[in-house]
Parts: sequence; C-alpha cells; structure tokens
Amino acid sequence: ILHIATHGFFLANVDRPPPTSRGLGFQSFDNSLVPSAPLTENPLLRSGLALAGFNSRRSGDEDGVFTALEASQLNLFGTQLVVLSACETGLGDIANGEGVYGLRRAFAIAGAETQLISLWQVDDFGTQSLMARYYENLTAGMGRSEALRAVQLEMIEAGDRYAHPYYWAAFILAGDWRPLD
Repeated sequence: ILHIATHGFFLANVDRPPPTSRGLGFQSFDNSLVPSAPLTENPLLRSGLALAGFNSRRSGDEDGVFTALEASQLNLFGTQLVVLSACETGLGDIANGEGVYGLRRAFAIAGAETQLISLWQVDDFGTQSLMARYYENLTAGMGRSEALRAVQLEMIEAGDRYAHPYYWAAFILAGDWRPLD
C-alpha cells in the first residue's frame, strides 16, 4: 500500500494559439503547416501533488512538485493499492474514448492495481476518519471497494456533520475491487 496525504492539484489547460509569424514583424509563416486545433499542454504535467519545498522553490533545488508524469514513470508493479487522500486527486483532462488523464491514470500506468482518489476538495478531519475506518475494513478482510462503501455508509448512518456527502462522496476507487493479498 502506498498512501500519500498531501495537497493535490490539477491545472486547467491554457490553449496556446499556433504561431502566426516568425517574430520578425512580417507574415511569412506558412499557416498550412499549423494544426487547426490549438496546442495544449500535456495533462500529466498539469496534475500532481505538492510535496515539501513546494512553497519555497528555488532554481536548481527540488521543486516540491510531483507531477502525474513523474508518477507514471515509477515502478509500482506489485503495489496493490495507492491511496491519494488529498484534494482533487481524481481530476484530469477527459479524452473521448480514453478516459481521464491525471494522477489516477499515472499511477495505473506505473503499475498500481487500485487507486483511491478524490474528486473535490476534502475536509482534513472527515478524511482522517474515513481513511482510518477504511484501513480497519481492509484489515478485516473486506474487498477494496466494499471497504470504502462500508465506511461511506457508516458515515451516512452516524447522522452527524460527516453524514453530508461532501465528507465521504469525494472518494472513488478505480481498479481491482478484491481484498488485499
């Protein structure tokens, strides 16, 4: 199990218009060579996790940014579960016929069997409670998906402030649903 509890991010794409000149003040650029769609950034570079040093980046040092592209290059084969209990770790670019390009896909490419991710900003205390119960359910032999569903139902049935979907519905599971080995 790999559990990362830090800040997640997904940056919206900023379309860059194709070049219209060579920058020399005249229009000699052959526009037939330019793709008709705007150029876009790789979504795996716009999705990631904020680590130590993120707020104090200096040239030449580790930047504290762990991108989805970097995650996709890890060797996580044999890792049964990656839990990203940070805000918005399930966001990414949606591509027709391909799915979502973001942290979930990156950890799947890296070899992780299952990813537990969030779809919006999450509450620290509600998430801590949810994760503690999730791991208790896993160690009791429940399947990965069943363990999440059980703790979500517990939070609803408790009837306190954490019964509201904001606190439990952000988390989804992708990948293998069976119990851990």
